Amino acid sequence: MKESIAQRLYQLRKEKNLSQQHLAKAIGVTQKAIDFWEKGINEPKASYIVNLSIYFGVSAGYLLGLED
Repeated sequence: MKESIAQRLYQLRKEKNLSQQHLAKAIGVTQKAIDFWEKGINEPKASYIVNLSIYFGVSAGYLLGLED
């Protein structure tokens, strides 16, 4: 079973020891947006997926669970 963007985002954030607030400020969203993304309530729009992939140094495909 492939990992969801929620799982990948949470895992990447924890590996870097980042708070949701810190990540939110870094990519220009609210802490609540990060919380909702990690809980799978919402998914980030394409522009935020790009920002997240640049910030974490991973591909958008990785974030989306299409690549390992």
